[in-house]
Amino acid sequence: MPTFSPEMVTRVETTGVIAVLVIDDADQAVPVARALLAGGVDAMELTLRTPAALEALRRIRAEVPEMLAGIGTILTVQQVDEVVAAGAAFGVSPGTNPRVINAARQQQLPFAPGIVTPSDIEQALELDCRLLKFFPAEPSGGLSYLRSIAAPFAHLGVRYVPLGGVNTENLTAYLSEPAVLAVGGSWLAPRDLIQAQNWGEIERRASDAKRQAIAVRG
Repeated sequence: MPTFSPEMVTRVETTGVIAVLVIDDADQAVPVARALLAGGVDAMELTLRTPAALEALRRIRAEVPEMLAGIGTILTVQQVDEVVAAGAAFGVSPGTNPRVINAARQQQLPFAPGIVTPSDIEQALELDCRLLKFFPAEPSGGLSYLRSIAAPFAHLGVRYVPLGGVNTENLTAYLSEPAVLAVGGSWLAPRDLIQAQNWGEIERRASDAKRQAIAVRG
């Protein structure tokens, strides 16, 4: 099943913020993971947008095992096989592709497909997915739009991870919404800070986000 275990759901909800990263050099993977951890963020999504992503995941899993490290931008069945082999804790996609979700089910990879319409949610539910990525969040209408499309499915226990335009200004509002399990934060460790190896700034951003999450959720 491509579902998240209750233990993983609780961990993600407690963390509140999942760092979303693009890594160009696998040598940067362990330092950035440690910087995020030092700031209190212990969940991350490495996007499959560079050739370094899978090696970055392998190094983080080996050297920073306390980090919950998954892979995003999974677009093909072959990529599902690759990320499972690399040790991904979970998988994420930008859309709802039945072939990819079924491949994740076969591999027993916890999987969160991307949704942006009620039809997307219905398709995800048909495929036994209850944790969904709301993407792109702000360009699609933000929190008010998410409330509207989530309402008909609330009794089914569907939870969402908004990503895209979420930042320090609207983080508290998103985390205050009961349907939101956590948010995806690409601002925590943007590509330029990683390339500059500015681990101190990444730790500071993670710490700031974690403080906001604690203020909302305790």
